[in-house]
Amino acid sequence: MTHTHHAGCCHPILTRRAALRAGAVGLLGMAEASAMRAMAGAEKRRANSVIFVFLTGGLSHLDSFDLKPDAPDTVRGEFKSVATKTPGIRICEHLPLLAEQSDTWSLVRSIATGSSGHEEACHMLLTGRLDMPAGFSLQNVPNPSEWPSMPALVNYTKQGRGRNNLPPAVVLPEPSVNEAGKVRPGQYAGRLGPRWEAWHLRMATQCSLGNGACPHCFRFDGEPFKHEPATVFETPTLTLPDGGSDRLQDRVGLLNKIERQQLAIEQGAEARLLDRHRQQALTVLSDPRTRGAFEVEKADAKTLARYGKNKFGLSLLMASRLVQAGVSLVQVNLGKNSSWDTHRGNFVNLKENLFPYFDQSVSALLDDLKASGLLDETLVIVTGEFGRTPKINNDAGRDHWGPVMSTLLAGGGVQGGRVIGATDKIGGEPVADRQTPENLAATLYTRLGIPRTAGWQDTDGRPYEVYRGDPIPGLT
Repeated sequence: MTHTHHAGCCHPILTRRAALRAGAVGLLGMAEASAMRAMAGAEKRRANSVIFVFLTGGLSHLDSFDLKPDAPDTVRGEFKSVATKTPGIRICEHLPLLAEQSDTWSLVRSIATGSSGHEEACHMLLTGRLDMPAGFSLQNVPNPSEWPSMPALVNYTKQGRGRNNLPPAVVLPEPSVNEAGKVRPGQYAGRLGPRWEAWHLRMATQCSLGNGACPHCFRFDGEPFKHEPATVFETPTLTLPDGGSDRLQDRVGLLNKIERQQLAIEQGAEARLLDRHRQQALTVLSDPRTRGAFEVEKADAKTLARYGKNKFGLSLLMASRLVQAGVSLVQVNLGKNSSWDTHRGNFVNLKENLFPYFDQSVSALLDDLKASGLLDETLVIVTGEFGRTPKINNDAGRDHWGPVMSTLLAGGGVQGGRVIGATDKIGGEPVADRQTPENLAATLYTRLGIPRTAGWQDTDGRPYEVYRGDPIPGLT
């Protein structure tokens, strides 16, 4: 079965003359009018999108999507498998909402990064490359020797021009960091150069247990902890594509920026304030659709109840709204530090602190995309950087396991109710249809309509290919 790739609609660029005129007629009114025109065009001609949900730390495949009920008790763990809507497919009992949606999603149970180290596996998964670049180092991350992330390559192949004057690729709500607060490699533009950096939102409310998207604060040892801030997200802040490594630390607060730009326009400022990236920033907050995408805590009570008023739920609600507004690729990092890195208390933390919120939010996302008619055009990928060990350790946990992991895919032409690949009796190794992050990346690029011949050049002019493998077969 094949599917057609649709071209995206074009949004007029905000020119200097139009921007200066906006000082008299009102910037918001102008942007809203052009947004309405773009929306009308989008109804006639939709483009393809991807929501890439990264479970930072590494989801246990053995306790989620590839349970082994007949394995020894030192392997099978505490959870039971339950039937899904699709005969023959069984998943964890603590994912009941996803079980009812199995006709919407498919599983790949045989993806392997081949590395059991967070940093190396993250670099492989997030860049879609198994090889490590020359000069790769974990001492200074991010650094320009890394391979470019998939969002950066999407930004490059689309030349920084997304639909409706929005950026092609957005990452939210925080970078993936370790317990020491160090950024994991593979998340930035690297050798591609800072010009093509994806837009990184940093908006998860800060917490003494670490930043990022957790459904609520918890300690692996079960010690009680209360998250003090009253809000889930802070005012959106953004790293702009130009500016080099200093840009990663010097984030631009969009709300403050828009106010300064409007004032500058009214005072006759030069067009230097209205370069392409700032035009996009103007669109983000002046277009009611995109501004509403960030104001997820103000969603109606029914929507909040479905997604959950927590960082899992609201991050995925934001991703859904950004796709509807015109962003091609939204990467959502779901996890605070290493929420899914369940070396200790694997079963109690999955059951009480992770799976209920994960099941609720992902199923709500799929429901909303289907109801809006966007599921056919939007590929949803849910994965960690590796799986967990078959053997349960002495802390009732599972350790890193690079040989295999499970990945859920839905929408974007994926046929529901399928299982691709298989593992051995203890879930330790692939025994059929082994896939890699290179195949997963190719699946993502294909959905976004990136040609198989696409290439890129590093900052020294050396050429590279975008595709490093073939799309995962059997999904469509």
